[in-house]
Amino acid sequence: MAIWDFVKDAGKAVFGKAEAAPAPAATPADAAPATPAAKADADVETQRKVAALKAELQSLNLDAGDVHLRLRGDTVVVESRGADREVLEKLILAVGNIQGIAKVEADLPEDAPAPVFHTVKKGETLSAIAKDHLGSAAQYNAIFEANRPMLSDPDKIYPGQVLRIPATA
Repeated sequence: MAIWDFVKDAGKAVFGKAEAAPAPAATPADAAPATPAAKADADVETQRKVAALKAELQSLNLDAGDVHLRLRGDTVVVESRGADREVLEKLILAVGNIQGIAKVEADLPEDAPAPVFHTVKKGETLSAIAKDHLGSAAQYNAIFEANRPMLSDPDKIYPGQVLRIPATA
């Protein structure tokens, strides 16, 4: 599985008041195990967050019912048997660009080149990103289209957001 890093504090807030739970800390061997009630509460909270992630994917029409998500702290594991490479890359970005998510793990076909993702920096525009990655600022629409339905307007990108750069424009 490949792992992609995201800016945990940037993105759409879908979890409500609480963020993704921090990754469980290693406990010493002599420490008392978590109480059953605490474990049950953590399981319920994880299930709530996974449901919120699934709802976001459904709102973007990226979940045809074959997407399985697991949440481990601030890391999401994405599995989809029916998604092609483009849809799988969009799934990675859709869940990674959620506030509180720091990493996404997923399997992409080994025979294909690694996807090109770009993390937006303060002051960047799609035109500037297109010039850097595609050689021409006029190719901004290719990046915009490659990130639909997560982007609804080419002028509405934000620092920390991760965008998919198409292989060819």
